[in-house]
Amino acid sequence: MTQNRTLSLILPAFGAAIIAALAQIVIPIGAVPITLQTFAVGLVAAILKPREATLAATLYLILGAIGLPVFAGGGGGLQSFFGPSAGYLLAYPFFAFITSKLTHAETPIWKIFVAFVLGDAIVFVGGILSLHFLGKMGWSAAVAVGLTPFIIPDLLKGLIVALVTKPVLKALKNHSYFN
Repeated sequence: MTQNRTLSLILPAFGAAIIAALAQIVIPIGAVPITLQTFAVGLVAAILKPREATLAATLYLILGAIGLPVFAGGGGGLQSFFGPSAGYLLAYPFFAFITSKLTHAETPIWKIFVAFVLGDAIVFVGGILSLHFLGKMGWSAAVAVGLTPFIIPDLLKGLIVALVTKPVLKALKNHSYFN
């Protein structure tokens, strides 16, 4: 097995571990706490190739589905996919794919930021849909609860992802996988 093939198997697991670890960091600001789940998905996506980034987000969901406490606040289990926040979780692989597809080693910082925002927007669409349909909220309430409080924090997360990605990729540039 070649070194790149080995990495393509290991990196999704490493990415899922990063997402699981950062999901446990909760910043209690206001009525709705801010977590680093989307930051982690965006960072993993900006560093890994689309296949590995999508697999990392999917593996993260599988780990949570089988009951490991990997979701924000130590949550996990199949019930997480049937509650009002299920749409956020289920959108993570799409977030990872879109963001990763739009970024690579030579992507300028502003494009990494835009790629994060586009991927993150998919998460908000999923979240608002699940708040409406599974949480039985009206559309206005779903947007007020599921999007509005997170706009500024997520823009800040995207900016940090964009600023961190370039030095990480630069440090890894000697490896053929990251080029």
